[in-house]
Amino acid sequence: MQRNILHLDLDSFFVSVECLHNKELIGKPVLIGADSDRGVVASCSYAARAFGIRSAMPMRTAKQLCPEAIVLRGNSGEYMKKSDEVTEIIRERVPLFEKTSVDEFYVDFTGTEKFFGAWKLATELKKYIADETGLPNSFGLSINKTVSKVATNDAKPNGQKEVERGTEKIFLAPKPIESIPGVGGKTAHLLRSMGVARIHTMQELPIDLMQRLLGEHGPVLWRKANGIDDSPVIPWHERKSISTERTFERDTIDVVKLRGMLTAMAESLAFQLRKGDKLTSCVSVKIRYADMNTHLRQQRIGYTACDHIILPTVHELFNKLYDRRQRIRLVGVRFSHLVGGGHQMDAFSDTEEAMSLYQAMDKVRKRFGDRTVMRAAGMEAQSIGRMDNPFDGQAPVLLANRRA
Repeated sequence: MQRNILHLDLDSFFVSVECLHNKELIGKPVLIGADSDRGVVASCSYAARAFGIRSAMPMRTAKQLCPEAIVLRGNSGEYMKKSDEVTEIIRERVPLFEKTSVDEFYVDFTGTEKFFGAWKLATELKKYIADETGLPNSFGLSINKTVSKVATNDAKPNGQKEVERGTEKIFLAPKPIESIPGVGGKTAHLLRSMGVARIHTMQELPIDLMQRLLGEHGPVLWRKANGIDDSPVIPWHERKSISTERTFERDTIDVVKLRGMLTAMAESLAFQLRKGDKLTSCVSVKIRYADMNTHLRQQRIGYTACDHIILPTVHELFNKLYDRRQRIRLVGVRFSHLVGGGHQMDAFSDTEEAMSLYQAMDKVRKRFGDRTVMRAAGMEAQSIGRMDNPFDGQAPVLLANRRA
């Protein structure tokens, strides 16, 4: 049976979410990310892309290209909320799907020809997502993941494209080699140095030459270039970890501020756990020194989502990690081994007053944002760092449990 694989992408997702809250941003050059020397562009509007700006570009460069750009810090809590809305819509309407990021999905429509047809179902899904969430989206449809993803990029913004069966190789041929998923900067530089700039040139290379050049990765890219990709759509499961990292504007040795930052990060993560009815049983702390040496330690704990249980573990791990007394560039916190379920009170450590306090704080956070109520030590630390993640905002990253 021939496959029908859909790739669906939420257009300029972070910016689109911001536009839902502020209509004045529509059509303007908008950048999401930290406005600092070390900041990078997490997302940008199509108006900003017209100036040559792209995701992962240094913010300083982006502002030079477009001085009038509107820079927003971003709110990952809002982004995850909208991502979850889209995920639930897809879950309810398709037989099998894979979520590869907060704004990107694959759907296996194989076999639907007997009923309504993949194109009709994909078109209806696209429209329903836009109507229900207000988020523009684009999709590509073909016999495999690679071709569908490339087709989606052709369809953007807010478009749709189907690659007819049997035309995959012809469709890919004129495109730059960077269009192939898996061709990164180093690989592209190597291939271009050999005169391989377009996919049609890679299609003509012997597969054994690609293996000599790139190892095991070479034949994989060669097959993708020729429109061959048998990788399945992996059923998506609930996330199994939640984490956040901070890169400091200036490398620091101020232990008080470092501990304050860890406090703020752990608080925010614990709130996300409680909001999602999740518990963690493993806490990890990560530090990166100014010389880029990175160290991580973790510790198992009883299942919990309470700050007063988690915070001592976070600080204990930091004390064990920070033994070089050198300047630190980055700190991170991660909760893993997540399970569903509300917190069960521990008669030896929890009190009714503590539980009531959590409920009151979380009620305020849900209404006004997860940074409105926090410990003083964490609030003081907010000014010295930025998120080092795809959101580049002030709330934590929620990581999907998936296979690439």
